[in-house]
Parts: sequence; C-alpha cells; structure tokens
Amino acid sequence: MEDKIVKTSEISIKVGLNENNLPIAMKWTAKDGSVEDEPAKAMLLSLWDPNKKNTMKMDLWTKEMSVEEMKQFFHQTLLTLSDTFEKATGEHNICEDLRDYCYHFAEKMEILPE
Repeated sequence: MEDKIVKTSEISIKVGLNENNLPIAMKWTAKDGSVEDEPAKAMLLSLWDPNKKNTMKMDLWTKEMSVEEMKQFFHQTLLTLSDTFEKATGEHNICEDLRDYCYHFAEKMEILPE
C-alpha cells in the first residue's frame, strides 16, 4: 500500500542581505512547530536529490556569527548527524566512532565544558 499525502507543512527561512548579497540577518518559521520569525545566525541545509543521487546543500551564516559560536555550531551539528544516522540506519558502531571524533573535535577547538 502506497502512502498518500494527507497534509503539508512548510518551513521558511528569510535571509536579509546587504548590498553585496551577504547574509546579515536570518529568521525562520515552522508554524507546525510553533516557531515564527525566530532569529538565527547560521544554517546548514542538505537535501537529497534522488534522481542525481547527490546532496544539494546551502550553508549560510551572518557576519554576527562569531568563530566561537561557529565551533560550537559545528560540534553540535556533528553530534546530531551521528544520532540521526544511527536512528536511520542502526549503524551503532560507526556512530560511536563519529561521537569519539566529536569529542576530539571539541577538545581541539577548546570548547569542552570545564
């Protein structure tokens, strides 16, 4: 039995650009998640193209995003990717390896809590 779409949901991202088309402000909305015009300083968006079997991506950050915030953003994103991959595939061992790398990353970036 094939699933049919019974509802749609929309997530939107508004990006304010300066005269050089560089992001200076971002807000996102996901009304089904009770989020409306929430500010953001960075985003990583990856979409899988099933026809080309390739990832399409968009990475944006504002000039207000500090290097320290970017280090934490990447660390948390890598941890989340590990959790998501394990949930989707059941590949526990490789995900533990990735989490070990995340710890190494945080150590090298000097962002571990004291």
